Amino acid sequence: MGYQKALLTVQQMGEADRNAIASGISSIELMENAGQAVAHEIQQRWTPSSVVVLCGPGSNGGDGFVTARLLANAGWIVRIALLGSFEHLSGAAKHHAELWLGAVVPLDPSVLAGTMLVVDAIFGAGLDRVLEGVAKETLALATKRGMPIVAVDVPSGLMGNTGESLGAVGAILTVTFFRKKPGHLLLPGRTLCGEVVVADIGIPGSVLSVIDPDTFENAPELWLAELPRPHEGSNKYTRGHALISGGYPMTGAARMAAHAAARAGSGLTTIAVPEIALPIYAAALTSILVHPLVKPDDFDFLLNDRRFLALLIGPGSGTGEETRCRALAMLNSGRSTVIDADAITAFKGDPVELFKAITGTCILTPHEGEFNRLFDASGDKLTRTRNAARMSGAIIILKGSDTVIAAPDGRVIINANAPPTLATAGAGDVLGGIVLGLLVQGMDPFLAAAAAVWLHGEAANQFGPGLMAEDLPDLLPAVFRKLYE
Repeated sequence: MGYQKALLTVQQMGEADRNAIASGISSIELMENAGQAVAHEIQQRWTPSSVVVLCGPGSNGGDGFVTARLLANAGWIVRIALLGSFEHLSGAAKHHAELWLGAVVPLDPSVLAGTMLVVDAIFGAGLDRVLEGVAKETLALATKRGMPIVAVDVPSGLMGNTGESLGAVGAILTVTFFRKKPGHLLLPGRTLCGEVVVADIGIPGSVLSVIDPDTFENAPELWLAELPRPHEGSNKYTRGHALISGGYPMTGAARMAAHAAARAGSGLTTIAVPEIALPIYAAALTSILVHPLVKPDDFDFLLNDRRFLALLIGPGSGTGEETRCRALAMLNSGRSTVIDADAITAFKGDPVELFKAITGTCILTPHEGEFNRLFDASGDKLTRTRNAARMSGAIIILKGSDTVIAAPDGRVIINANAPPTLATAGAGDVLGGIVLGLLVQGMDPFLAAAAAVWLHGEAANQFGPGLMAEDLPDLLPAVFRKLYE
């Protein structure tokens, strides 16, 4: 998996800095480059005016001193407010502070008077406790006054590893370095960071081979080479036959999932439905095959057909014993299985039974409520999802505006392209269908899960306001077309 979209923890970013310094780049140079990047991004967006740079006692503050010096050289009216004493600065931060020829005043809310722009270089990701005191008061007042804030690395009070806020206020722009951190994508961090710019400060990409990151931002670069594409020798059988367990009386969910699977490339898609529901499904579907289940063992008979390569259960299936038994039968068949919605909740009373049955490829697609019925709900989203994947042996897609996809081996992909319009009934059913459609064509399961989540978000972005879940499958062809081009 390419390192271009790697996300680094605070600790890994520190390791990247150390490795860069060991390769011959000084910490003074890295800090100069960081401050230069911040100053450059500011000058790209605002004309010279008055700015106050809030500096902390560590490296983030050193970046702030460089930013201030370069903005002043470019004709800005710059003031620096420092948290703590000048004498306590050390290393590269002290070096750059000594290059500042202007005044340095103590950091407190009064420094905001007459200022048009605020640079938050107080703590960045170096803070591991609640933001408090004059730093919190000053940033809070800036927000109250509607002053634009530019954050260096991350807004002070935002946890870089988790996206949790311990007193952070929102920035309009965040400039970070080398690679993003998980906190730039996970909520509420993504919202608090505003626009995020990743600046090259001279750290060689080779340091990533030493760090070997296992967390990534979802993007086509991760999975495009594996995305199934029709070719001249393709036919409906080579593109795979998918099977969906359809429910009754909630029939719409499975129908949307089937439509999505077909749009995602499934050569054949069959829904197995209760006999009483056959007229509803048959009247509403044309290219989707509908198989009535008349006798109690009809579903098991279907599973004996080895032409079905991937399976989905959950959308509209109900949470009863029948759903639980069908899910177990699917898993025991050895085929790739997607378990969604009701089929997740069906194991609320005994999640271990589900986990024991997962011996092959299984993708669970819970939202937060469903996740909490099977797994430990404590801790941050990234850790919870990673632990759930390891515990269950399944790939977990924990849905939300910041969907997290985790594999049992510890790899994680965070998605950030989902618009708020996806918060609509049935959108999750469509996602399950897209996953199924990619799986049935033989795509690597972890990458299929990531691709499906990104495609789902991109389709919604193409539509805009007024989106309904049933719109999503028919938006996929345009998204695929752009990717193939």
